[in-house]
Amino acid sequence: MSILTEGNVVSVAIAMLGGAVRVSTPFLFVSLGECLTEKSGRINLGLEGTLVFGAMSGYAVAFLTGSAWAGVGAAAVAGAIFGLMHGMLCSLPRVNDIAIGIALMLLGMGLAFYFGKGFIQPVAPSLPSINLGWWADSPQLRSALRINALFLIGIILALAMAWMFRATRIGLMIRTVGDSSDAARALGFRTTLVRVASTAAGGALSGIGGAYLSLYYPGSWNEGISSGQGLMAVALVIFARWNPIGCFWAALLFGAAGALGPALQSVGVTQGYYLFFAAPYLLTLGVLIATSSPNQSMSGAPGELSITK
Repeated sequence: MSILTEGNVVSVAIAMLGGAVRVSTPFLFVSLGECLTEKSGRINLGLEGTLVFGAMSGYAVAFLTGSAWAGVGAAAVAGAIFGLMHGMLCSLPRVNDIAIGIALMLLGMGLAFYFGKGFIQPVAPSLPSINLGWWADSPQLRSALRINALFLIGIILALAMAWMFRATRIGLMIRTVGDSSDAARALGFRTTLVRVASTAAGGALSGIGGAYLSLYYPGSWNEGISSGQGLMAVALVIFARWNPIGCFWAALLFGAAGALGPALQSVGVTQGYYLFFAAPYLLTLGVLIATSSPNQSMSGAPGELSITK
């Protein structure tokens, strides 16, 4: 076991900074997608399947076309299709959002494993990165500041969604439908259409998060690529209080937790190896416990969500 010196602490901090950016990106896209869906009054627990299927379809299309961005587009379309299926099925009478989400999660993972077997070995092109650390003398810092374009797009999306919910008619429609179906109908809003569209858009964002996993970090397709990130994103949205900006900061926090194990291992700390790599799951459990107070857990939640009833 290596003792953490001052130099090692700095190395771990830099590694966690770079890791937080890399690991947080799929969390960011999936949580933004779930935030949009839940703002309309619907919860989608099938995002794990959407994430995995998006990773597979994005990788397959990138390999077949030679374009990583074509893979991102394909993953978004695949995610939108799963979101559309979820939205339409949940619009039927006496259909439970949570049950449909679990069913679609299993469907998405099963289809991804079936169609993706032929793409485990082939190498698809990777998404490009932007070197924001060109000014740094430290190779480690330059590596930490090598940012993928999807991370920057995710930041812009978080800001745009926060503005949309606060200052646009579309945002007002989504929030009204999510808070009260009766009020939305009184205002002439088509609740079913708004929820289906929001769920489809949320699925598209989750598919993009999957494409990031297979086309950039870790940058390959395999059946265990997600590690439960789609399900953890649901807890992340609750932790962020259904706020897109909060989703960004929460994604960074979860990303830093996911980077803790590799960062410590890089400086020779091996005791507690499995505990370090379990940090994101422990954080998820801690978040759920911390927000389980009857007075705090649903603060800011849309009134029509199944989990609030």
